[in-house]
Amino acid sequence: MKKVLNANAIKIIAIIAMTIDHIAWMLFPGYPTEPLPLALHIIGRITCPVMCYFIAEGYHYTKDINKYTFRLFVFAIISHFPYVFASADFVDWRSFIPFYYGSVLNQTSVMWSLAWGLVMLRVVNSENIKNKTVKTLLIILICLVAFPSDWSCIASLCILAFGTNRGNFKTQMLWMVIYVAMYSTVYFFALDKVYGLMQMAVVLAIPILMLYNGRISSNRTVNKVMKWLFYIYYPLHLLIIALIQYFA
Repeated sequence: MKKVLNANAIKIIAIIAMTIDHIAWMLFPGYPTEPLPLALHIIGRITCPVMCYFIAEGYHYTKDINKYTFRLFVFAIISHFPYVFASADFVDWRSFIPFYYGSVLNQTSVMWSLAWGLVMLRVVNSENIKNKTVKTLLIILICLVAFPSDWSCIASLCILAFGTNRGNFKTQMLWMVIYVAMYSTVYFFALDKVYGLMQMAVVLAIPILMLYNGRISSNRTVNKVMKWLFYIYYPLHLLIIALIQYFA
């Protein structure tokens, strides 16, 4: 298969898929099983694997891992507020306080899980932490911290799998499917059966990632724009959706 897509092109596909998914949540609240909302949400399953994959790639390519980590956490905090505001569970300003209304799941955005996934990768590859038991305990602790976010700790674990198996695409995708199957099972029993099974549509991201040629654009301006596009677009589009819902 000819690898014809660079990182920027795949990220644009993920952004479009995410937007379609989030508009569907706005237009069809709850867990409707009609063909149209299901089809839109299935398209949206492309996004998370792509985000996870390129955070693992970012770990490999970044010139300053500390700045990269800091940036992810800053945008995780920023994204928390429009995410909660746009969610169907929003009641009032106290909804911004995690666990205030007793729920455990989906208390903040996927950016929280993505940021901790990068930390996972750093822990596993750390030369300062030599004890494997300590590393394992830290990974478990990170899973607990990331668990209440959208996509739970599964997004974090996918980043770990992608980063530690870089260069072995089949193994990367196998671990992604295993982890998402765990997420799908929890979703199936805790939230909704149909939408639990639907999470497995993440496999649609596999043929797209197979087309990745390992490069970004040769245009520096484009690359600079793309570097910041998702960070800004994610909370901004959620805020717009939240305001539409609020005033409608």
